[in-house]
Amino acid sequence: MKVDVDIGDGHPARIGALARAAETLGFDAGWVTETRREPFVAAALALAATHRLQVGTGVAIAFARSPLVIASAAFDLAALSGGRFLLGLGSQVRGHVVRRFGMPWSAPAPRLGEWIGAIRAAWANWQEGAPFVFRSEHLDLSLMPDFFRPPPLEFDAPAGRPRIELAIAGVGPHMARLAGRAADGLHVHPFHTARYLDEVIEPALAAGEAERDPTLTLRRCERLLPVFVVPSEDVAAREAVRGQVAFYASTPAYRAVLRLHGRERAGERLSRLAATGRWAEMPALIDDELLAEVAVVAPLAALPDALAARVGGHAQRVMPLLPLELEPDGTPSNGRRWEGLIAALRSA
Repeated sequence: MKVDVDIGDGHPARIGALARAAETLGFDAGWVTETRREPFVAAALALAATHRLQVGTGVAIAFARSPLVIASAAFDLAALSGGRFLLGLGSQVRGHVVRRFGMPWSAPAPRLGEWIGAIRAAWANWQEGAPFVFRSEHLDLSLMPDFFRPPPLEFDAPAGRPRIELAIAGVGPHMARLAGRAADGLHVHPFHTARYLDEVIEPALAAGEAERDPTLTLRRCERLLPVFVVPSEDVAAREAVRGQVAFYASTPAYRAVLRLHGRERAGERLSRLAATGRWAEMPALIDDELLAEVAVVAPLAALPDALAARVGGHAQRVMPLLPLELEPDGTPSNGRRWEGLIAALRSA
């Protein structure tokens, strides 16, 4: 199992140091998020600071950008890093796409499928000289003069053919099915439970994989699981995660997880509190039983084995949601804790 780490959305001046620390500790990949920062800039900084670590956008918001802008950024980052860049895309929810990014909204899974097709069409043109033509409900692309075509990627690849891995994020079965059909990986949302993976995500992924176009030559869709991790002795950490879970549970788009566990009414109450700005009242609606379904809660010494038991059989990549903390000289201050988690997960 590959073990990844969130290298954050913090100040750009810290990204390089975090990426180097992640590489030193032996992580397989570091992921940068699109919350407060521009993810492609952060990814470039992390890649430039490292030699082995894979770096990915976890995730970049697809509908905030045209497919060709995304394709070009990913192509340059792959060239910069010798193939270490991983492209992760997400749809976000309607309110953010329309009122934060000022972009149009439509059914997200079909539209993200169009974006994936257009991105792959651009890459095929640049890498292999394939005709650049992609037409769909929202896109009509056919113009690629030589002056605007980047040179092909040139780095060693396991199959002898440079390529960029493209994964998408998803909460529900529609995105999971799209990932199974058209992507290299699925970033499962942190707001999930083991039962939700078994009963909702895996069947949808399997259905999508059965529909794959054989000309894409994609391997089995890689599952990446970000998992909240809570040392039971750490009251502050437990309450911080409880608040994060409450925030996610207040979003109607994520309501299916609560519905599966008979907690939909709590989600409705959380949504009402969020709509009126009563954020401080929300964590109390996430009781310890629900918290333990979403997060791995265990004594610090038992956390590695508890996390390994939770993700074993569910994922090819796992990202424990613990901070990577640095000393002033850039060395990891919690490196021993991370080393124990990495070792346990690699043997899961």
